[in-house]
Amino acid sequence: MYLQLIRNNPQGAAISGRLVINGRFFCYTMERVGYQIPAICYPIRVTQSPRFKRLLPLVCNVPQRSGIRFHVGKQPKHSTGCILLPDRETENKFTNLLLETQAHEEIILEVIDFRPGTEYGYNTPCPPELQKP
Repeated sequence: MYLQLIRNNPQGAAISGRLVINGRFFCYTMERVGYQIPAICYPIRVTQSPRFKRLLPLVCNVPQRSGIRFHVGKQPKHSTGCILLPDRETENKFTNLLLETQAHEEIILEVIDFRPGTEYGYNTPCPPELQKP
């Protein structure tokens, strides 16, 4: 499974974005300016969150960070690096989809920053061998 987090320009303390799964829009996201993870590719696993006490998607191999997850949140202050999803229903749907997928397929997240002047306004930092159609 191939996920893309496509970020917009920061506005105030927030970076809004779109989560795309295998080329199809899934939901909008939010991150906190200054805490966002680098725009590269990451493996994703669903594991038990010690903080939230439930299964949540974990972004693995984040340089010098740990515990970066996808979870519900309404304001940038609800994140210190995590990727916020709009509501619990979306969080549950996303978590369940990834949980089913990880049993038989690798899950890769490509984070793409908005870059004015590049094709479509976005860079593509993910190595070609990790990019999937």
